[in-house]
Amino acid sequence: MTDLDISFDPTRLDHAMILQFLREQAHWAANMDGARLQRAIRHSLVIGAYHHGRQIGFARVITDYASFAYLSDVFVLPAHRGQRVGQAMIKAAIAHPDLQQLRRFLLVSRDARGFYRQLGFGPLQQGERYMELRQQATHPALLRWPFTMRRPQAERSRISA
Repeated sequence: MTDLDISFDPTRLDHAMILQFLREQAHWAANMDGARLQRAIRHSLVIGAYHHGRQIGFARVITDYASFAYLSDVFVLPAHRGQRVGQAMIKAAIAHPDLQQLRRFLLVSRDARGFYRQLGFGPLQQGERYMELRQQATHPALLRWPFTMRRPQAERSRISA
C-alpha cells in the first residue's frame, strides 16, 4: 500500500475507532470499555497504521523493554486488509529500537496463526511450562487489595511461645 504511515505516537490514535472495532469486531475484546482501553494504551507501546492521515490499523506491545513483550489487540480495518498493513505494523514493532534486547515476544491468536508464522512467530517451545491465571476462575478473596499475609492464629501462637 502506498502512503502508509506507521507511527508509535499515542497522541495520533483514533481512540473512538479503536474502541468501536474492539467492541464490535474483535472476539478477544468484546467487553472493552473506554476507560480500560485508555489504561491499556497508556501502559503499552502502541502502533498505529495510517493511510492519508486516517487510522486504519492498530496494535500494542505490552513490555518491560528488557526481556519480554506481548503483542496484543492487532487489527486492520476490513477495507484495508490484504494490503500488507498488518505485516508493516508487526515488522515495525519487532524492529523498534527499544525492543531489540528482548528474549521473548509472545502473542495469542485463534485465527491468524498463518499470518504470524510468515513473520517468524512459531509455537511455544516448552509450552507445558506456561500457565495462566484467569480472573473469572479465581476465588474473589485472592484478588482483594491491599494484600496482607496473615498466619493462621494457631501458627502465630506457636511462633510467639
